[in-house]
Amino acid sequence: MKLTEARILVVDDNQELCSLVENICRQEGFSHVETAFSCREAESRIKSGDVDFLILDVNLPFEDGFSFLQRIKTVLENQRIPVLFLSARDQDEDRLQGLDLGADDYMTKPFSPSELVARVKSQLRRYTRLGAAIPVENAHIYETGGLSINDDLKEVRVDGDVVKLTPIEYNILFLLMKNQGRVFSINQIYENIWNEEAVAADNTVAVHIRHIREKIEINPREPRYLKVVWGLGYKVEKI
Repeated sequence: MKLTEARILVVDDNQELCSLVENICRQEGFSHVETAFSCREAESRIKSGDVDFLILDVNLPFEDGFSFLQRIKTVLENQRIPVLFLSARDQDEDRLQGLDLGADDYMTKPFSPSELVARVKSQLRRYTRLGAAIPVENAHIYETGGLSINDDLKEVRVDGDVVKLTPIEYNILFLLMKNQGRVFSINQIYENIWNEEAVAADNTVAVHIRHIREKIEINPREPRYLKVVWGLGYKVEKI
């Protein structure tokens, strides 16, 4: 699928903003852009299988975007739908809450149209790469202990069981798995994964590291694989 063929759903109770985002996306070549003004309407579209990318406001009537994402997170993960919050709530705790709930990105209003499009395309590229199936015989596999990552199949296993990661989580883990034993600073991780200069990246990276640990570690508080090197950064331990 070409990026511009992705079906984008914009969820916001402000109809003017919905129209603005829709026009911005269409001007960049996206031909399938729809809008919804409530979580109920958005949920119906998502469960019908008509959505490839979700742009979601936080302050919505009847149910806010955070609660909505938490409630349908499993559906979004199963359908591999990236989520970008676009909200007027610009505090650090709002951004962290959105990422902590599983969103792939968080932007605040007012926003730059070019930045919005760039972020949408970036997330779609990640999800497209992760969805591409490659024959097993050509796989490049990195292993340590019971943890393995197959970069051609974009598959992570712990003790033989498949673990579902978001594209950002996958890319962070792959960076560390490919360079086992090497310590990456928070800024190095951020710049490698997000491809932009790291500014106040500590909390953003920490949220994703915590999510990875919760999925790959038996005891995330005492990680076997993904280690912190205090004052320096993170590494995947060679076992």
